[in-house]
Amino acid sequence: MEGSIEARVSHEVDNWLRWLPKWRPGTHRSRTRLCRRCFGSPIIAAAGLSTDVPHAVQHALSMRMKLIIDSAVDDYTDRNLPLLRREIRLSEERKAHRPYRPGEGLPPEVAGLELDPEPEPGQPYLFTLGELASQTAAEQAPPPPEPLSEPEKEAIRAEVKLADQYAKQIGRRVCVELVQHRDRIEKAVGDIVEPQIAQLLADLDRELDSPLWPGL
Repeated sequence: MEGSIEARVSHEVDNWLRWLPKWRPGTHRSRTRLCRRCFGSPIIAAAGLSTDVPHAVQHALSMRMKLIIDSAVDDYTDRNLPLLRREIRLSEERKAHRPYRPGEGLPPEVAGLELDPEPEPGQPYLFTLGELASQTAAEQAPPPPEPLSEPEKEAIRAEVKLADQYAKQIGRRVCVELVQHRDRIEKAVGDIVEPQIAQLLADLDRELDSPLWPGL
């Protein structure tokens, strides 16, 4: 990973701040499933975005911090965990055979989100992106790899544990650095996000007060 954690966090916060003016409040049906990446995230808390901030705004910053953590863990794995590195390489080679991978190559602002919206009650979709990806993956799947021996499995479990510990260590460092950027993050939310939400609520109030509103 090029650059220090401090420099990477500062760089990704800068990128998030450049993206933020493009954000617009959603007017479609809200999601009912909690985002596992953002709900209760220490990264979101460190950035000061835990309360009264739209999920899309939180998610965009969270995924940019994930890029930093993933990059650091990848470097650590390449240098120190040969068995895990081999398993990851084999997994990536198997994924490369899939002709349709809708969740890959997405910008951080939408990466990690569910591919398909939740269906309306009683109105199922004819097909979903997730189903198409699963179907094509099954059709084009290469032969399964040779099974691992028990000693190999145990060794890989040990390396996975080390990788997890390192990821948590980097995550804590990212959180510490994010606190240093909290003022400019909160200022950007106040300048860009909150006025749009206030305008949306004002528009809604006017619509509800309109004599043309159904049922009034």
